Amino acid sequence: MNGEMINGQGLGAVSQLRYGLCRMSFNGCEVISVYNALAWLGKNAPLPEIALYMERFRMLMGIFGCYAGRIDRALRYFGADCVRTGVYRGEKAFIVSYWTGRPFLSSIHTVFCVREEGGIRVYNRYNNRSEAQLCADFGTFAGKRKPIAIYTINTDTDI
Repeated sequence: MNGEMINGQGLGAVSQLRYGLCRMSFNGCEVISVYNALAWLGKNAPLPEIALYMERFRMLMGIFGCYAGRIDRALRYFGADCVRTGVYRGEKAFIVSYWTGRPFLSSIHTVFCVREEGGIRVYNRYNNRSEAQLCADFGTFAGKRKPIAIYTINTDTDI
């Protein structure tokens, strides 16, 4: 996990790491999305160090993961430049938190994404898949649900 992208938080060694009271396989998507964004930028930080920093933003002792409205603080702490936005506008790299079902009646999931020529590559979209998924567009993976938070990762590169 040193600089490699993490996919499938329910697989391998990452699934056994703890965040709050639970294992990352259950509630570690926000931590993993920050890790993946940093790895993509070449700013490698150990996953346990990111989790330790993000403990201050955990919800109900980490059972509900991390407060999605504070992901930018972790990104900045580890050296990434980012901006919180409300809608996706075609950014190159971003983190998005969204409801997996009905708002407030389902869980949220947070993923790191990179826009490529063929669509949007979504890292850690599924708990049990070890590869990133290429989706045609933003609506393919987020559906019609309004995102909870989107963090644009500022970079000098463009397609």
